[in-house]
Amino acid sequence: MLYWLSGLTCNDENFTTKAGAQRIAAELGIALVMPDTSPRGDEAANDDGYDLGQGAGFYLNATEAPWAAHYRMYDYLRDELPALIRSEFSVGERCAVSGHSMGGHGALIMALKNPGRYASVSAFAPIVNPSQVPWGKKAFTAYLGADESAWHSWDSCALMQASRPEDAVPTLIDQGDNDPFLAGQLQPAVLAEVARQKAWPLTLRIQPGYDHSYYFIASFIEDHLRFHAQHLFG
Repeated sequence: MLYWLSGLTCNDENFTTKAGAQRIAAELGIALVMPDTSPRGDEAANDDGYDLGQGAGFYLNATEAPWAAHYRMYDYLRDELPALIRSEFSVGERCAVSGHSMGGHGALIMALKNPGRYASVSAFAPIVNPSQVPWGKKAFTAYLGADESAWHSWDSCALMQASRPEDAVPTLIDQGDNDPFLAGQLQPAVLAEVARQKAWPLTLRIQPGYDHSYYFIASFIEDHLRFHAQHLFG
């Protein structure tokens, strides 16, 4: 089973309709689980910006009003959704996690915060150091408050820096070098340096000419599915 976490402005349908993953997933015997990116509905708080509120949950548990009441995507992904899937479908216990951009951040923190749960983790153009970039600072300030020490438990670089050798999870990241958000928001080299220091099994591939779009994801999703199959079934 592979959980896919989508990025800012997305919902549960983007990956389904744009990535072209189904054929390879079916061939490999991997069930795809694609949750939404935030709570929805009139009761869930929202914001006029594309990068906060509905469509921008950042896969964390909010502690600040008005977000704390519903923005608990981390608990949903860790507890509620897996229980629901296993109650409704005949799936195995082993799982992996992947995502794009904000969802890449989500995939990484899910793996880093839950050692032993995921056989592997991968990401396309993830926000690896959200506490240090504009997207993350805006979201974390709103959802978690101004105390930056509370942000570290939702930041992949900080989590990896604090990890133990036995926590390591095979990790694959693809990043396009023509991504307009590469320098200002994504900065995968920062995570790669932490991985080097910690001897974390990270493969970072810089893909020439690719941007931040689903065309990029569609081009390399087969590689990611085969990577996960190797660790799910190997």
